Amino acid sequence: MATDTNNGKASVAIVGGGYLGAELAKALETEFDVTLIERSEAFTHAPAMIRGVVDPALLTRALIPYDHLLNRARMVQGEAASVDENGVTLHDGARIEADYIIVATGSSNMAPFKSSNGDMSALRDDNARWSNAVKAARSIVIIGAGAVGTELAGEIASAMPDKKVTLVSSDKTLFSALPAKLGGSLVQKLRAMGVDVILGARAEDLPDGKSPIGGTVKLSTGQEIRADLIVPAIGSRPNSGLFDDLEGADRQKDGRVKTDAWMRPSGLANVFAAGDVADNGDLMTIVAISRQVPWLAKTLKALAKGQPIEKLAAYKPWGKAPILLPLGPKRGSSFLVVLTVGDWITSVIKGRDLFMTKYEKIFGRKN
Repeated sequence: MATDTNNGKASVAIVGGGYLGAELAKALETEFDVTLIERSEAFTHAPAMIRGVVDPALLTRALIPYDHLLNRARMVQGEAASVDENGVTLHDGARIEADYIIVATGSSNMAPFKSSNGDMSALRDDNARWSNAVKAARSIVIIGAGAVGTELAGEIASAMPDKKVTLVSSDKTLFSALPAKLGGSLVQKLRAMGVDVILGARAEDLPDGKSPIGGTVKLSTGQEIRADLIVPAIGSRPNSGLFDDLEGADRQKDGRVKTDAWMRPSGLANVFAAGDVADNGDLMTIVAISRQVPWLAKTLKALAKGQPIEKLAAYKPWGKAPILLPLGPKRGSSFLVVLTVGDWITSVIKGRDLFMTKYEKIFGRKN
């Protein structure tokens, strides 16, 4: 173990400064010697990036520097090449020793709402290209009706009602794992906003999403849709490459790494995986972080005091986690564990501000 003999604190290395990594580092920094490893110079607030396609000015708030996130913990800008029971090795050869390692490398998607390599300049350029393409297009087809695709359709329809927007879902209902009222409400509202919602149809031969292009989309139903712009929003992909060489790690078909009851992805007792990259029973949503961060913080503190992990409470994932789905600043529907709510509550909780103020506060941004 690599316990810091200078301050007597156990050491923690967190790989990934996204929603989970950033909040966990803040939660642990007073009691542990924490190092947060992140390849980007700025945090990407994904919900604001979606609206940023129709309002590019939001990027100044959606991309938040890490400069003021931490008070005691150490921030290292770099990309992890491998993890082992003693710490993390970076691609430049630097080594960070740690008693506990948490891999929270997150996810990426085809549409330009996150960087695939940590290059914030390239992400800004991508946003500008897509924003200009949306502005110029008369017709837009969005493939994929998860949270990203649904919110994007609502944002475009709200800000640019003159556009012909089509949203295509391979499922017969939106958000089929949640109460039918939620999906039904969203379809009704989108159609009232002028969005053509096509359900139960799978798109074929999608563009790769690297650049905005138009063309004809062929659906599994035989229907063909011609659009000036095709946006692939078919879901997030976990950034799970770090587990390629971690002995004992196994991944699901979607790429998420399997974990045991205590969020461990391999036979290494002190290596944990959390957030989008880990299949621990939660969906890949920001809401899941609100449950995982407190559990990890509590568990790591107990382990540092010498308690055996097998005697600690296992992680219990959300059953049906809340989800907030704004369709622009004023409309939307949300599922709040026991009930489905509509425009006003969705707008107040998320739609108006997209939690930008919250994350600016967490990251200590000085306005």
